[in-house]
Amino acid sequence: MTLKTLTPILLAAGLLLAAAPIRAETVNLQQAVAMSLAADPRVKEREQVVEAARALLEEAKGNAGWRISANAFVGLAPEVEGGFYQGGAYSGTVPRTDGDNLDGVSDWTHLDFALIKPLFTFGKIEHYGEAAQGNVDVKRGELSKTQGDIVYDTKRAYFGYLTARDIRVFLEDIQSRLDRAIASVDRNLKEENGESKQSDLYALQTAKGLLSKYVHQSRAIEKVSLDGLKVLTGVGLKSELAVVDERIAPVPFPGVELADLHARALQDRPEMRQLEAGLRARRALVAAKKADRMPNVYAGVIGQFNYASQRERLDNPYLTDPFNGGGLTPVVGVKWDSVFGVADARINQAQAELEALNHKKAFAVSGIPFEVSEAYINAKANLEAQQELAEGATAARRWMIASLADLSAGIESAGTVADAIRNYVLVHTEYLRTVNDYNMNVAQLARLTGELR
Repeated sequence: MTLKTLTPILLAAGLLLAAAPIRAETVNLQQAVAMSLAADPRVKEREQVVEAARALLEEAKGNAGWRISANAFVGLAPEVEGGFYQGGAYSGTVPRTDGDNLDGVSDWTHLDFALIKPLFTFGKIEHYGEAAQGNVDVKRGELSKTQGDIVYDTKRAYFGYLTARDIRVFLEDIQSRLDRAIASVDRNLKEENGESKQSDLYALQTAKGLLSKYVHQSRAIEKVSLDGLKVLTGVGLKSELAVVDERIAPVPFPGVELADLHARALQDRPEMRQLEAGLRARRALVAAKKADRMPNVYAGVIGQFNYASQRERLDNPYLTDPFNGGGLTPVVGVKWDSVFGVADARINQAQAELEALNHKKAFAVSGIPFEVSEAYINAKANLEAQQELAEGATAARRWMIASLADLSAGIESAGTVADAIRNYVLVHTEYLRTVNDYNMNVAQLARLTGELR
């Protein structure tokens, strides 16, 4: 097949693909959660914060390695001609005394350096390293907390969309039933067969007006919830997204006892892990501040080099020229740099911050079980409430259907039908909202216990 004959086929195929409808991406709750965790910029932001904390840890560990300090410059030095002795002679007995005379200038190159390694720091490096590691763990806890919030937000958007969609579909069905009833009453009035009254029409039209408001509201909530789910999952507002679930249903109730949930929250919740990491970091920081009052023992090599081209070099072992010459030596030394009042103040500050964190932990230990209990009790209450409401909605539906049938038979008033429809709408929508509330109670319970799914 030649290129000339292949080109029209490719063009036709491209047109068919362009004209084909774009299929909506369909996801279940677990897929939506995974997509949100992968797409949310807040996760990437926290990951970079963790990387920054790791860099601080590497910096703290790096203080145990070799370090160099050096200074080099080019300047000017007094020019000196001749040797060391009077009159510039290179040998003699009387040293020259013209050091204050300036007969000219010379270029001067200077270099001094020190290459040293700490041998013993009384725990400074170790304690600062431990504090930096604690900071890394704190930032990891922030990452886990952000991920938990994203999971919760995704569930809220997912269940909110299902609830709004179910309410909208339900109300539209009731709306169509009500329209048929209105048409039947209107027909009876036109035919003047005595089966309907004008007040029946007004009662049904009143119910229709109120119902229309709820239909519009549910459509708006449905769209907002779906758009929120699109944003969270990263597919974009302009993309198509559908969910697998045909209707909202209650999720399984947690199969563990409340006391076990308390223990799980105190152990696995990100805030508790952050507190433990923060306490480790603060304890290490207090120890590091105390060690700052002690000297550092080190070993290394130090040296200096000077060169002035317009000065003679002295090789005398007792006399040195600061502008010409140099030296290099290995050293073992002690460096002590501490301001006692300042060091004590820094220790007191670190100790106070540690005590503040201890009090915060004490509040968390008592407050977190209360939060878990609150979510658990609310979940259990809404679980039982939605079960009762489901039975009530079934009875209300039967009432509505029976009333509509009686209205068609001319043995029931429109007011009673409107009451039946109103109660059915109220009970069934309350049932759907309660299922959503229950699902979110379970989601909140999972977040409070550190469960990330």
